[in-house]
Amino acid sequence: MNRTYEIMFIVRPDVEEADIDKLIEGFSANVTNGGGEVKSVEKMGRRRLAYTVRKFNDGFYILLNIAAEGSLITEIERRLRVSEQVIKFITVRMDEEEKRLAKVKALRDSKVKRSAQPVAQTPQAPAATPDAEAGTPAAAESADEAEEVPAVAAPETPVASDAPPENAAAV
Repeated sequence: MNRTYEIMFIVRPDVEEADIDKLIEGFSANVTNGGGEVKSVEKMGRRRLAYTVRKFNDGFYILLNIAAEGSLITEIERRLRVSEQVIKFITVRMDEEEKRLAKVKALRDSKVKRSAQPVAQTPQAPAATPDAEAGTPAAAESADEAEEVPAVAAPETPVASDAPPENAAAV
């Protein structure tokens, strides 16, 4: 089963551009001969390294996106490890990452759809009518009902005291 991988490797800064192209062609040939597919090759150029690697402070970054079997990837990694021109490399399996990103995107889309729905309006108290101003009994009853709000008792908070609790044993 072919899986998608990203292989990034760093080539020594003293290697010529033509040699870098030959190196990339060699790894690409290994992938295609092994039954894999090179999806893209990106030469990212010469960059400064975060820390010194094999006495080098910068190097040429190359990114390969490939689809291949796991056994082919181990062979490519072995070749990267023994290549004198390559000072550092990393391989990342991307198909699991793509599945995770698709799942996160679907979750975000569902949240957006839920938040796009209109919020239900809460019923409000009836507005004052001209009858309420006139002083009719029906208007007065409805105004009294609208003003009645159930009282909520505040929870009792314990009062701090210097006296010991009643059930404390005397020493």
